[in-house]
Amino acid sequence: MKGNLYLKTAPTTEPVTVAEIKSHMRVDISDDDTLITSLGVAARRWIENITGIRMMTQTWNHLLDNFPGESVIKIPVGPVLSITSVNYTDSLGVVATFAAANYDTDLVSLPARISLKSGCSWPTSSLKSVNGVDVEFVAGYHATATTVTSVPEELKLAIKMLASYWYENRDAAASGIGSTEIKELPLSLQALIGQFLMYQREL
Repeated sequence: MKGNLYLKTAPTTEPVTVAEIKSHMRVDISDDDTLITSLGVAARRWIENITGIRMMTQTWNHLLDNFPGESVIKIPVGPVLSITSVNYTDSLGVVATFAAANYDTDLVSLPARISLKSGCSWPTSSLKSVNGVDVEFVAGYHATATTVTSVPEELKLAIKMLASYWYENRDAAASGIGSTEIKELPLSLQALIGQFLMYQREL
């Protein structure tokens, strides 16, 4: 069941430092530190958006128009560290919380799942016409915003490679003079990112 994602709390640190990116680039001057910092953040966000994987701790809201017709809600990004709440808004604008006692959570699988317990059912209230269901959750590879050791090395390397690629190719790169063919990302970078693509998994 598709829905919308809203970033409530962004990560406060990055999985790769500017010094690490500069070392990968073999850049030993400070003139471009601001640019390289921005490239590192942009690379992390791009990889997260492409793969569905979230690296550093961040809080999201998964918005649905209705509760699903089945017993499971799947979270479209991960890994999920915790489910904060499942709220719903009725047609009069009244917000209520669906009690955690009514469902189990599977935070091991990708995608993570919220599953109704036996004998329980989703609320039957008439919901507002859009985004009537709000699942708030915390995603990332670790429990604190400043711990980066649990972020897979492949993803950290991909950030450094992508930031380096953008640093060397400030504008759209074509294959030759007069060519309109845009260069693809290096195959090594595609291979690193490809193994984390969440959309390859059943959603």
